[in-house]
Amino acid sequence: MIWQKAFKSPQLRFLVGIAVLFWGVCCILVLHRYYNFSLTYISFDQGIFNQVFWNSLHGRLFESSLSSTESASVMQGDVPDVSYRRLGQHFTPALLLWLPFYAIFQSPAGLSILQVTLVTAAGFMLYALARHHLSPQLSSLIVMSYFGAIAVIGPTVANFHDICQVPLYSFGLFLALEKRKWWIVGVLAILLLLVREDSGIVLFSIGFYLAISRRHLRIGIGLCLLSLAYLLIVTNLIMPLFSQDISQRFMVEQFGQFVDNEEASTLDVLWAIARNPGRLIAEIVMPVGKTISYLLGHWVPLAFVPLVAPEAWALAGFPLLKILLLKAEVTALSPHWRYAMSLVPGLFYGTILWWAKHPDRYTRRFRFFWTACIGLSLFFTMTANPSHVLSWAIPDSFQPWVYVSPPGQWQHSQAVRSLLTQIPNNASVTATDQIVSHLSSRREVLRFPGIQLRNDLDETISVEYAIADLWYLQRYEPAFESYRNSLKLMLDTINVLLEGSYGLIDFEDGVVLLQKEANSNQTALNAWTTYQQELAPIFSNEASL
Repeated sequence: MIWQKAFKSPQLRFLVGIAVLFWGVCCILVLHRYYNFSLTYISFDQGIFNQVFWNSLHGRLFESSLSSTESASVMQGDVPDVSYRRLGQHFTPALLLWLPFYAIFQSPAGLSILQVTLVTAAGFMLYALARHHLSPQLSSLIVMSYFGAIAVIGPTVANFHDICQVPLYSFGLFLALEKRKWWIVGVLAILLLLVREDSGIVLFSIGFYLAISRRHLRIGIGLCLLSLAYLLIVTNLIMPLFSQDISQRFMVEQFGQFVDNEEASTLDVLWAIARNPGRLIAEIVMPVGKTISYLLGHWVPLAFVPLVAPEAWALAGFPLLKILLLKAEVTALSPHWRYAMSLVPGLFYGTILWWAKHPDRYTRRFRFFWTACIGLSLFFTMTANPSHVLSWAIPDSFQPWVYVSPPGQWQHSQAVRSLLTQIPNNASVTATDQIVSHLSSRREVLRFPGIQLRNDLDETISVEYAIADLWYLQRYEPAFESYRNSLKLMLDTINVLLEGSYGLIDFEDGVVLLQKEANSNQTALNAWTTYQQELAPIFSNEASL
């Protein structure tokens, strides 16, 4: 009866329609990209998460040979280890909540569907939160802004990432605060902390707002102390139990401009920032153009209300500060990047609180302006082609022209699948970025050109199979120099392997399949030789320049 009464509301029916449309379109986009093996570096991250879930499902919690390839020890010369636990890089125990879902949909594609579903569910939670303060009409526009926001769509259609849980937990926490359901506040605060080691910054910002607004002074101070203590304990005591990556790699890579050492803890970075306020201000502001553009990406779908809402600045201030302090090459200050999603809860809740104080500002003219802003946000999102999900419709480069038609993509994907069927399910394998996630539901898998790993017997072995897709690299290299460099590296590596203990057992449409201790298929070998001759002008032209 309650639901029947609720669905008599035209606004709620409209919200359901928007949410279903968002869920359906996003699912189609992420599945299309996954199944046509679209070239994107994020496919590697998808493989990491899938292997983490797959190993956890089989009792090996958070282990991943793919994640091991990103560890500081491997970068210092060690080989990847199948028993490496990713908790040393990112502390993400909240992922275990979704292990039952993964048990039903055991694939990287299933994780993408999970991500879209979590983000969509957060939209319903946002509507309930907005209705606590606002009219149905205003609440509907808030939710429309959410589903049309660059910082929501971009991270949703990206690879699966742990931050996709943050909006749902945060909006639920805000609603529990409004309803004074304190035990729910406690549960969601803990869940938010468990998302990853730095999600405590989101909770700290929430506590900061509650304290300075004096809405819940004691709770606010408590959340600040809890989140700060959690961040310091996890990063300095717990994560180092698994590996030294947090201090030897991630803190230096992300905040190395503040520290001079090759190794730094979170305490070292915080102390370095506190000692250098001038550098702090410069990092917040510079580069001015990109910083303003980044903020506009967040403000536009909400019709610029967060710009004038003190509540939004307080609630999203500390996650924003963290992003602005990251090295430019880490995020490129892009609202499409997954980190941007950590700002969404604070900005939207702050906007709701602002409208609750200024309902008279909601006029027909402003509603038209707001709707236009949402449309503008959608336009900028589509033209940016986040995570290459629209590459079937939008060229990846206009000058020079780089575009692969849908028939061309699907024809190539069929060639990749025909080679994948030749790799046994339990074989050790190394694969290039766009293929590796499809092979990540196994114990021993690496990112090509990596070949060696340490197995469960503590033996260093070379993988049995290697599969490399050069087709996309060949087509994208005219516009992207890094792809040209990768193409040259792949060619050289494959030829070295062929001169060693690997045989070329198949070659089709620019995709190479090698097997250890196997004799090369002469037809495939001839096709490989011809293919290299076709690529030779690319590198001869580069040398002449």
